[in-house]
Amino acid sequence: MEKIKRALALFLAFFKIGLFTFGGGYAMIAIMEREFVEKKKWIGHEEFIDVIAIAESTPGPIAINSATYIGYKNAGVLGSLFATLGVVLPSFIIIFCISLVFDKFLQFVWVQYAFRGIQACVVFLILSAGLKMVKGVKKTPVNLIMLILTILCLVGFSAFAIDFSSIFYILIGGVVGLTVYLIGYIKNRNKKKIEDKDDAKQGGRE
Repeated sequence: MEKIKRALALFLAFFKIGLFTFGGGYAMIAIMEREFVEKKKWIGHEEFIDVIAIAESTPGPIAINSATYIGYKNAGVLGSLFATLGVVLPSFIIIFCISLVFDKFLQFVWVQYAFRGIQACVVFLILSAGLKMVKGVKKTPVNLIMLILTILCLVGFSAFAIDFSSIFYILIGGVVGLTVYLIGYIKNRNKKKIEDKDDAKQGGRE
């Protein structure tokens, strides 16, 4: 019964986010963080950043992937189903209704101006989400170097119109992170072996 209540709560929360968020998954990140990390505390801040990283690096829209994970985290399979349905349903209903009168809908001048205003807000939402994620990232030398290099590459490639897929950024970041982890793991293991040998020698002398 508790899981059903939590699943319904997830559905309503994601339905609200999907209904009032324009600009797609990236624009939803800041709102999801405020809703599930700060207000409801259904997921930790660091874990939320990991969720976004996983959702971005796996196939499918980032909003749906995030909803599926957060739903499963809080209410199992039922929660993931309700959360995913909640975030998808508003877009489906709205787009379906618009498609019925699409040509006439775009002819209204006030609709065109409304979309221009929405575009400016979407940029702010994406930027806000990015800044919050930067604040939450651990300030290690490797992370800072990767962040600076990524920003420089994005700006440079955009300025010179170089086609470089965002998938490569994700893959390179994953390889670098895994390499750093393995190096640290090997160093710690070797250090532990040396400490164990020293402890064994001291024990033998006693």
